[in-house]
Amino acid sequence: MGFTQSAVEDMEIKLKNKNILVTGGTGFIGSHLIEELIKNQVNVYTTFQEVIPYSYFFSQNLDKKTVMIDADVSDFDKMFDIVTKFKIDYVFHLAAQSLVEVAYHNPKKTFSSNILGTINILECARLYPKIKGVIIASSDKAYGKLNGGQYKESDPLRGDHPYEVSKSCADLIAHSYYKTYGLPVVTTRFGNVYGEGDLNFCRLIPGIMRAIIRDETLEIRSNGKYVRDYLYVKDVVNGYLLILKNLDNAVGEAFNFGSKDNLSVIDLISLVEDVLNKKIKYKILNTAKNEIPYQSLDFSKIKNRLSWKPNHSISRIIKLVYKWYQQYFTELQKFA
Repeated sequence: MGFTQSAVEDMEIKLKNKNILVTGGTGFIGSHLIEELIKNQVNVYTTFQEVIPYSYFFSQNLDKKTVMIDADVSDFDKMFDIVTKFKIDYVFHLAAQSLVEVAYHNPKKTFSSNILGTINILECARLYPKIKGVIIASSDKAYGKLNGGQYKESDPLRGDHPYEVSKSCADLIAHSYYKTYGLPVVTTRFGNVYGEGDLNFCRLIPGIMRAIIRDETLEIRSNGKYVRDYLYVKDVVNGYLLILKNLDNAVGEAFNFGSKDNLSVIDLISLVEDVLNKKIKYKILNTAKNEIPYQSLDFSKIKNRLSWKPNHSISRIIKLVYKWYQQYFTELQKFA
């Protein structure tokens, strides 16, 4: 579990004192990424748009170890000022509108953030050649509906609905910048990421944690049969650092970060109940619109190319995640 000592030492040699921008770095995945980047003695800069006092970012005191910049990635001039002022070497582009339900109700905001935001980051890298690499966070949603089996990186990108289309478009645009301008860009795609610090409680695992701790009824938007990959956030970060360390072997490529935990909603609830020895009350609403019934990612490419694989499973890690949410809600209660 985690990183080997030799791998960390290798990264320190390469990354020490580099200037790395993480867009959306105060968010869930970004916080965990920044936490590991700091251990490698890099200078970390992050954009943000809102401050959540009890989030993972602040609970780990990452605000004291990074340069925080209030900026919207859809503002090109602001983003270009950032990369030039701070002489950015590498960019992790994580800032996005990441919720399917929000995309359904507000497609314009989603397209602006996910498509225009990605274009702006790529354009910054094109115009400022000091940037040696751009790693973009995408999603399994970029593939659209799956007709059996698992998604492979060679599959066409054919999103139908706003969130899916925003990811399909952003990925194609990133590939275009690589093919046309030789931009050192890598795209990463993953399913449902879970772990300490995810405060989007409309997502399933945070919703389950809140329902248990507050003794509430979990509302399930789907019919309970939708199947997804569930990937622990530390495994995502591990993949990101492997790509950064081996950038020359990854540029121009897309990589799936898959998981061995490929579960339906109901099966996931049952698994969490068994591991935590808790009963979860839930109600199936079956109101989900424009969501894909089955998704699973083949991660053999990144496994063969970079020796990445998921090292954590829900059954082994969910107790640790649950403990974090208990502490989070305890802190909230103090100031209620």
